Amino acid sequence: MPNSGLQFLDYAVFFLYFIVVSGYGYWIYQRRKHAAQTAGEYFLAEGALSYWAIGASLIASNISAEHFIGMSGSGFAIGLAISTYEWMSAATLLVVAIFFIPVYLKNRIYTMPQFLHERYSPLVASLMAVFWLLLYVFVNLTSILYLGALALELAVGLNFYVAIGGLALFALAITLGGMRVIGYTDVIQVAVLILGGLATVYLALDMVAEHFGKDGIWAGLSLLTEKAPGHFHMILPKEHPYYKDLPGLTVLVGAMWINNLNYWGCNQYIIQRALGADLATARKGILFAAFLKLLIPVLVVLPGISAYVLYSSGMFQTEMTDAAGVIKPDHAYPTLLHLLPVGLKGAAFAALIAAVVASLAGKANSIATIFSLDIYKRHFHKSASEAQVVKVGRISVLVSLLLALLVAPQLRSLEQVYQFIQEYASFITPGAFSIFLLGLFWKRTTAIAALCGALLTIPLSAAFKFWAPEIPFLDRLGWVFLLIFILMIVVSLFQKKESDMVDVDPKLFRVEPAFVVGGVLICGVLAALYSIFW
Repeated sequence: MPNSGLQFLDYAVFFLYFIVVSGYGYWIYQRRKHAAQTAGEYFLAEGALSYWAIGASLIASNISAEHFIGMSGSGFAIGLAISTYEWMSAATLLVVAIFFIPVYLKNRIYTMPQFLHERYSPLVASLMAVFWLLLYVFVNLTSILYLGALALELAVGLNFYVAIGGLALFALAITLGGMRVIGYTDVIQVAVLILGGLATVYLALDMVAEHFGKDGIWAGLSLLTEKAPGHFHMILPKEHPYYKDLPGLTVLVGAMWINNLNYWGCNQYIIQRALGADLATARKGILFAAFLKLLIPVLVVLPGISAYVLYSSGMFQTEMTDAAGVIKPDHAYPTLLHLLPVGLKGAAFAALIAAVVASLAGKANSIATIFSLDIYKRHFHKSASEAQVVKVGRISVLVSLLLALLVAPQLRSLEQVYQFIQEYASFITPGAFSIFLLGLFWKRTTAIAALCGALLTIPLSAAFKFWAPEIPFLDRLGWVFLLIFILMIVVSLFQKKESDMVDVDPKLFRVEPAFVVGGVLICGVLAALYSIFW
């Protein structure tokens, strides 16, 4: 096997990336250093992000080691079907741009708990804020750090704990500069992760072709479909060993929509990128992100399937198993990075770091936003100045990263971390999405109904998980959502209608012709993909 460590040229490529990102971020920060920094500017970069920065930041915050390592691992184990999270997200983003963003911007919503506070009550807002903070710190931030460090350990031999510390420090430096720095450095991060990801895809497909006596990436792609036909079905049958992870039509017309709409439309970590823009810019940015989403499975799933085909033909037997001989799907992407030629390995290394750091920075910024505006200012220091709120935000960034550093090593026992993230995030999803969906589009919904939804989402999800473990988690999510949704309607009907605190004007849902063209194009591509790989 070729040398698995980085060579001088690899280090040069990586440090070029590091200097460009750091220097660009520092330049952006310096431009506003002497101006009075408001909470709106620090957390949202109000009016400062262009549509391409918003779109790139949405993707940079979403794509991380959980994709390069976790989703690639699921590509190894399951196949192209795992791509449904990405491709259905493209369609979901169109819905969010048309129906969700206009309401948030019209009502000057800065945080998701703020929406709940204005639409329902302080209790509902505070309860959900606590749920989100726990999820962001102990599931999302922790898993991103773990997978990033695992990748660096496996791919370049860096000590796991040194890798975790280095990633956290890099992310901390970017996050402390605020959303303006995060948003514009994310443009570079996305460019790097796409270029580095394409290099890995090229190597993987070329390696498959060469292994079977052929030449070229197109031959490699053809061989993947020939050698692993079961890995190229988007809709899994019930007898499939991973049906519980991706249960048939649920991913196309069922609870996958609930999962995605909640993630893209009701998630502070994601939607925050668009909350500081005007409606036209926000919609263009989200449309741009939807187009980028179509590309992600090419970057992360194809390498996983390539590793599976090569493993099945006798390669990577040691690299893909642990000391007990158990197959570790999450080793697929790092194993391929071992084989990249000098220079390209540095580019792929930079791409991986870019994905991890951008996602860490975005997540930490959202944690700071919710804690500072919805916990600290609302409950502990209502008269806090803008400077004090920003200071508390920076402190909360540091604390959240320290907590994640302590918890991340505990994830080593997991087989597919991407599935772990999806499953445990789904404990909050049914209640949260019910509350938002009814709060946005049914004026009759009451605060008591929302409180019932917030209090029941985790107990009901846990009950389904432990008492009916045979139910796929996406189906479980759907059933819990349906129960909470119906309950909230019933509770609301038995109460007096409350005053409308949020303005929802149907005229806001009108879109520009250019957006319609882009949306139709995305839907056409998705229809073709699902038809070909059904």
